[in-house]
Amino acid sequence: MSLPKTLAEDVARNLVMVARLIDEDPEEAYAYARIALRLASRVAAVREAAGFAAYATQKYAEALAEFRASRRMTGSVDLWPVMADCERGLGRPERAMAMAGEPEVQKLDKAGQVEMRLVAAGARRDMGQIDAAIVTLQSPELASSSVQPWTPRLRYAYADALLEAGREDEAREWFGKALEADKDGSTDASDRLAALDGVEFVDVLGDDESAEADAADAADEVAPGGPDREDDVRDDADLDDGVDEDEDDQDDSSDGSVKA
Repeated sequence: MSLPKTLAEDVARNLVMVARLIDEDPEEAYAYARIALRLASRVAAVREAAGFAAYATQKYAEALAEFRASRRMTGSVDLWPVMADCERGLGRPERAMAMAGEPEVQKLDKAGQVEMRLVAAGARRDMGQIDAAIVTLQSPELASSSVQPWTPRLRYAYADALLEAGREDEAREWFGKALEADKDGSTDASDRLAALDGVEFVDVLGDDESAEADAADAADEVAPGGPDREDDVRDDADLDDGVDEDEDDQDDSSDGSVKA
């Protein structure tokens, strides 16, 4: 569907903001997506963007509705895995598993099939079927030494499932493999490895700041011009004034007695 030039430009600007903010500020991205949706709800790309913005803010029912609308408009199966994951988000892992067995999966490209495998394994875990989840993730893509965009997440999911099953040594090995493939830091595999090895990270900067604050407080207590010293000086001055007044009173009393 084509839009008038001015309207198309407005829609495009909002979609750009959705793409720019969806990772850092999902709620703001969602707000822009709603504007685009209001302007051009019959455009498949707008429905898809609105779906991802809703998905990022865990509005799974809304996301699923937008993805379905986009699929009806385009006939594409590309959104099938994320649609299945929305079913998981809605607490319906059985539906996600059913979608994993539909013919649409065979029409997905390799990345889409791996994504569908990740969703299916997650659904198995949702249902408490951890061993089945591990088997679901065992695939040629997992065994391959070739690093693809999906490799870090696939290895990470496998390691996480192994850990839940109590297979800690194997989990450590696969977290390590995930870290090797994760050049962009898309997972927290390094943190998971550190936790398994009992490594604790200390906030050195925070400790230094605390030590500096303590040192400053101590300096104030002993410094000649510190607050406590100033109070002492004022107290001494008050005492001196009191002594002078007493001496004046004594002199006046003496003079009076002689005159008498």
